[in-house]
Amino acid sequence: MDSNVNSGSLYVAQEKIYPREVKGTFQSLRNWAVIILLGIYYCLPWLRWDQHQAVLFDLPARKFYIFNLIFWPQDFYYLTWLLVIAALTLFLSTAVAGRLWCGYACPQTVWTEAFIWMERWTEGDRNRQMKLDKGPWNWNKIWRKSLKQFLWISFSLWTGFTFVGYFTPITQLGQNLLAFSLGPWETFWFIFYGFATYGNAGFMREQVCLYMCPYARFQSAMFDADTLIISYAEDRGEPRGSRKKSDDRTASGLGDCIDCKQCVHVCPTGIDIRKGLQYECIACGACIDACNQIMEKMDYPKNLIRYTTQNKIQITKRLFRPRTLIYSSIWILLVIGFITTISLKIPLDVDVIRDRNALYQRVDANTIENVYTLKVMNKDQVMHAYAISVDGIAGIQTKPANRQVEVAAGEVLNVPLRVKASLSAIERRSSKIGITLTATGNTAITKTEATRFLAPVEEHDE
Repeated sequence: MDSNVNSGSLYVAQEKIYPREVKGTFQSLRNWAVIILLGIYYCLPWLRWDQHQAVLFDLPARKFYIFNLIFWPQDFYYLTWLLVIAALTLFLSTAVAGRLWCGYACPQTVWTEAFIWMERWTEGDRNRQMKLDKGPWNWNKIWRKSLKQFLWISFSLWTGFTFVGYFTPITQLGQNLLAFSLGPWETFWFIFYGFATYGNAGFMREQVCLYMCPYARFQSAMFDADTLIISYAEDRGEPRGSRKKSDDRTASGLGDCIDCKQCVHVCPTGIDIRKGLQYECIACGACIDACNQIMEKMDYPKNLIRYTTQNKIQITKRLFRPRTLIYSSIWILLVIGFITTISLKIPLDVDVIRDRNALYQRVDANTIENVYTLKVMNKDQVMHAYAISVDGIAGIQTKPANRQVEVAAGEVLNVPLRVKASLSAIERRSSKIGITLTATGNTAITKTEATRFLAPVEEHDE
């Protein structure tokens, strides 16, 4: 009986996976994806743009900088919009190409691949790693393991430092770090994110994909018979069996699979793709590259393992089907709407609050006055002077006329505003009016807020 059962354990101990290094088309794509995505992550905080960090989520100042765009808490709906676009992008890519995200762009995959590179550089290839782990603790094992840990920990801490650098100006963060004067929250997230990177990419690796990530569980809901999957051509490969290159496989009754298990050895999640599609498969294509190398050596046709679909139909038919057309249409509309909204975004926000002490004031026998408070927020990076105008009632105007107000960059200013109108021009107790602010020298920056003007008049029947 198994020792795990005798000891009362409910789980079989998880064996470490040693993915073999492989070269090929799909592995090259993965390598470039890792380099580009990590390059963006680590370099972006250091990029300067118009006297500020190009990408900075300044929580204390409540300002989010993304190149030449500045977002405020009032712009939170843009984040929701982006999340919806990201979700639809994931749904569309999954419906078309399966777990493309998991194999090439998921942070877990990207950082794990980087950690595997460091492991191979310090401990050697798959066979050397297995031999090193089984061997005794000698000087060779100690210095190799120590160097690997040093690289892992350094890389993890740099990852945590970069993460915090998206929320605190990274040059200032670096100075604070060197002076040992990091704030409590900066210290917490620096250590936490570094530790999470170290644990997930260094030790847990495929366990995150197998047991922690929910995407592997609900991805089947987005699959159909025309979704690209990695598949083993069982009709061509079976029955499998080892043989020499010179052997006649037809005479021996064998298929093209020589049962070398290279597809298993290169798999980062340790599955055997020959057993069929499994939720553990992250569609990285490593097994395709490994199998194609063996097929070349054996002078057999390639693509015994390949990207295909259950229906095995033409790619044009696979792409243009109801599910993908619906996802694509919604995605295009959302992206166009987002870009249009961003391009028309005005760096000015105005809120109008009526005076609660009095509904209105009678200035003289024929003049009524209402008092408002304007909350003017200048979302631009420079100071603006705004001209205030009112419309909606004939002859209505501010008091004093042609009122102007200056608001510094990023400032929220409370502006008391008196508006007067002739009683003879007012037809209702409550008339809709518009208060407009326009930046002097830049008429494109203008904002109109609707409010009500109250007066003691009898309403006429229509």
